[in-house]
Amino acid sequence: MEEIIKVAVDAMGGDHAPAEIVKGAVDAVKLRQDIKVFLIGREEIVKEELEKLSYQGSQIEVVHAPEVIETAEPPVLAIRKKKQSSIVVGMNMVKEKKADAIVSAGSSGAILVGGQVIVGRIKGVERPPLAPLIPTKKGVSLLVDCGANVDARSSHLVQFAKMGSIYMENVLGIENPRVAIVNIGAEEEKGNALVKETFPLLKNCPDINFVGSIEARDIPAGDADVIVCEAFVGNVILKLYEGVGATMLSMVKAGLMETLRSKIGALLVKPALKKTMKSFDASEYGGAPLLGLNGLVVKTHGSSKAKEVTNSIIQCVTFKEQEINEKIKRNIGGSHGI
Repeated sequence: MEEIIKVAVDAMGGDHAPAEIVKGAVDAVKLRQDIKVFLIGREEIVKEELEKLSYQGSQIEVVHAPEVIETAEPPVLAIRKKKQSSIVVGMNMVKEKKADAIVSAGSSGAILVGGQVIVGRIKGVERPPLAPLIPTKKGVSLLVDCGANVDARSSHLVQFAKMGSIYMENVLGIENPRVAIVNIGAEEEKGNALVKETFPLLKNCPDINFVGSIEARDIPAGDADVIVCEAFVGNVILKLYEGVGATMLSMVKAGLMETLRSKIGALLVKPALKKTMKSFDASEYGGAPLLGLNGLVVKTHGSSKAKEVTNSIIQCVTFKEQEINEKIKRNIGGSHGI
């Protein structure tokens, strides 16, 4: 009998909650029989959305959480005060092993704080990073960290590289993933103090396949599988990536509709263009896991619609099946936390 993976989903988080979140959960259980989803939120509202959809009843359970943490609220205060919020209830389910993972499109700050304070770090992990997959010419790369640790130290970045390598090798099946540190040049002596301090540590780390520095312009080409940086740099890269992608798409669409000739050309290139654009659609890759916790916490975009929620839930299954946390414990558990 196959193991059932239990995923708590914050039904109240995000711009399109609860309708798109609920739909994403329903789509996920239709795709996989080995998933049980706990939809956490205001019971009456969540059930109202569920009634609009058809699904296998035993695979979805509604967990009442009357409070909602809003994006603008101070994260630490919100986690402490709103014990009955969908995020806190979901985090506690993961902590108490009632769920294997939580997926949320809600407040980034509250998710980061809740992950560390409620779910807790794996012993030896100094800082858990947010690690989204980003599309490249060769497939995808893992950007780690993209928003959790703005003032990271060199030891943190080394752990990011190790955890990122474990994730890419086991979840994506990339053997001996190439690890690079974001820099302003390829030379070893380039970079700020953090990069200069971290570079030799990564170079001498036997657990990873370090290939040196990577400049931002080389990231979309897929020159590395794991992109290591502190959160300020990572977040800038991620947001610019998303912004350029969306702008390019709208400009290409506008250009193809300008003249009769371009419209005819558009019909001819549409299948190839659609396939290419799909590979650069962030929703195809699910959310960003917060690596190094005692349970899986996945943050999806605040603007997530059903497809991204579905993919994030499916992502949790792979994470659990490949025992990512157990492998991180074995690799990093011997080092000292702070």
